[in-house]
Amino acid sequence: MLKGIPSILSPELLKVLMEMGHGDEIVLADGNFPAASIANKLVRCDGHSTVELLDAILKLFPLDPYVDAPVALMQVVPGDTVKTPIWDVYKEIVERHEPVNNKFEHVERFAFYDRAKKAYAVVATGEKALYANIILKKGVVVEK
Repeated sequence: MLKGIPSILSPELLKVLMEMGHGDEIVLADGNFPAASIANKLVRCDGHSTVELLDAILKLFPLDPYVDAPVALMQVVPGDTVKTPIWDVYKEIVERHEPVNNKFEHVERFAFYDRAKKAYAVVATGEKALYANIILKKGVVVEK
């Protein structure tokens, strides 16, 4: 145990976050996402939601200020009538941790899969919400 580190962040996930450099991306994948077949580096966080992991990660992880949108969501497939209230929760969490650098983009499903294949890591969660996949692009830590 360490002080100041959210206990939901496993040693494996902390290592991945530390290894990542500026511009690297990490995917928080819902339970339906094909994480094992897509990931270059897979981190299992079964039993945890994307919401609680996103909040914990953003306590330590800066978002990239040099891109238009450092956060990406998987776009709802045209014609699908599913509602995505989890996106509002994501927005609130991101804005709380990144009051300025907090824009989102929506990426078509197969383009999202392609982008996830290039990500530094994919975190497989137990999230049950549909379209709950999210990509974070890492920024730089600036000493104050």
